[in-house]
Amino acid sequence: MNLFGTLNFQELKTKFQVKKPWDDVIIFVLNVLIAIPIFIIIHQNLKDPEWFFNIDRILIGIILLILIQLILRLIRTILILGIVAYLIILIYGTVFSGYGFQSVFQDYGYMIYSMTENPNPQDIVISKLLPFPNKNQIINAIEYDNPQVRNFALTATTLHFKDLTGKKEHRKMIQCFAVFKEIRNRWNYVNDPKGQEYIAYATESLIHFSGDCDDHAILMAACIRAVGGTPRLIHTGGHIYPEMLVGKKSDLEAAVYLIKEVLFIAESKDKEIHYHIDERGQIWLNLDYTARYPGGPFMSEEILGALTLN
Repeated sequence: MNLFGTLNFQELKTKFQVKKPWDDVIIFVLNVLIAIPIFIIIHQNLKDPEWFFNIDRILIGIILLILIQLILRLIRTILILGIVAYLIILIYGTVFSGYGFQSVFQDYGYMIYSMTENPNPQDIVISKLLPFPNKNQIINAIEYDNPQVRNFALTATTLHFKDLTGKKEHRKMIQCFAVFKEIRNRWNYVNDPKGQEYIAYATESLIHFSGDCDDHAILMAACIRAVGGTPRLIHTGGHIYPEMLVGKKSDLEAAVYLIKEVLFIAESKDKEIHYHIDERGQIWLNLDYTARYPGGPFMSEEILGALTLN
């Protein structure tokens, strides 16, 4: 006997469906988060007709919100399931010191800030969507707070340029250069096992000072961070190398003087200092294993992604 009588499937679904008003809240919040970068791209690429009170931009914003809201409502079920899965991943990352909620907040804020300052904001979105290879493994491998890493970095600062760090003004920069010099002097390039991408922890690399480019970048970043510097890793597709935050133009001038006139005179003689300037105007100095001095020539100037350790 059919207990449901003549009720069809759609009627049963309607009868037992639980309304979830929070679905609409989630969709609206997601709508706003998506609309902001899209609006920036449109605003930067469309000629401003200079309407009264910027009504054209207000209309664009309203139309964007309506269109995105309609699209998101059409895929509501898949969207909610995807968000739930994403939240689980972020909770896991937050608990186990991986990529968590704070990382998402920082990345989103940095992307929006960068887009508003960039004449081609869509390039920022594209660069953010490009995955950094082995990102979580690399973050875990940069053990800057490990006592072995810290002790090695401290040793480097006592072996090189110690007599020049009395003044506070450039002490941190000089100590980071000392770390670069010690690792550069000892590093031995060795390929990964055939057919395998091996990511060595910083403490592993301290044993033999050997490995490939990503192993060197991990160790350099860990040691720079261990003495208070701000490193980042750049990937170019087939290569990963470390850079060090110098600061603004005046800081770069100080770095160039220290490198060419005080610390790396022979290595940098008649050579140029190589660096990148990011979307915030901050200057990053090349510390690749192929460079004989901080700011040495890039092995590859192409940037497909950056991983910054704040």
